[in-house]
Amino acid sequence: MKPLKLIIAVVLAASVSACSPKKEKNVPVVGFVDAFEDATISQARTGFTDALKKNGFSEEKNTVKIEYKNAQGDIPMLTQIVNYFVNEPVDLLATCTTLSTLTAVQKTKTIPVFAMVSPTPERMKVIGTDGKIPPKLFGAVEELEYIDTSFSLIPSLLNLKSGKKLTVGMIYNQSEPQSADAMMRIKGLADKLGVTLIALPLNSSADAQLVTQSLLDKNIDAFFANPDNTVFAAFETIKKNCDQRNVPIFTSEAGLVQRGAVVAFGADIYQWGYQAGEQAAQYLKTGKTDGLKPEMVEIRKRVYNPEVAKRYHISIPSNFEAVK
Repeated sequence: MKPLKLIIAVVLAASVSACSPKKEKNVPVVGFVDAFEDATISQARTGFTDALKKNGFSEEKNTVKIEYKNAQGDIPMLTQIVNYFVNEPVDLLATCTTLSTLTAVQKTKTIPVFAMVSPTPERMKVIGTDGKIPPKLFGAVEELEYIDTSFSLIPSLLNLKSGKKLTVGMIYNQSEPQSADAMMRIKGLADKLGVTLIALPLNSSADAQLVTQSLLDKNIDAFFANPDNTVFAAFETIKKNCDQRNVPIFTSEAGLVQRGAVVAFGADIYQWGYQAGEQAAQYLKTGKTDGLKPEMVEIRKRVYNPEVAKRYHISIPSNFEAVK
């Protein structure tokens, strides 16, 4: 293990195993689990806490306590964090990204889990043998249909030389169910659109540099950043390499446009967390989960980055919103 990673792991382990603060009477405790650190994904946590505040649950007013822990991409640490919250126990778990949600669902059958930035239970493969969704799983989840619109933007917006077939590259994490599913869906769509898709697997964000360079060596015309936590974590590395080769990045994740992708049609990460937070607030008010279930994310945006679009001479449709 590298020294820095070892230090982070030790510090996190100490914070997880440390004695927890005394739970104040009648103040509910939320255990918020983040799988890794990312500027875009963190917007979901802000949305979640804002929804709680709007509904009267604020740390400032001592009406809720939110214990936040981030696994920094370390899977054993993620498991340790969830076990810590389950053993406390907290009143509910808020889970951000797929791995956090999967771990929570596997580790507790009694504490409600409010998911965000996660795919549907079917995509996560957590449907029981009885064909039912885990009874304690709630929050806001996403399907893959919207990716069709996102990917189809590439041939419609890129002006290639006459007769040149469009080649798009992407990377995907084989261990993430929604990433592998997205890759297969995009492959089928690329075939229908007459686009050559080159998809390369990787196991972690540490591999992003080499895999992205390998894609660029194949003379791709565009890079597609699919819904993959590894892509989020390594986006700056991906962008740096693509910029050096003048290859634009398209994506299905609206949050990545602010970080340098050209255009996206996808979920607003802040609103995704807010939607999950509204469900959590309802549970905190009533102590019941009646009527709650995993809901499809409600708010998607068409956004573009004016500076990046200008660099690549890409004309953006008028129904897209510019991001700063």
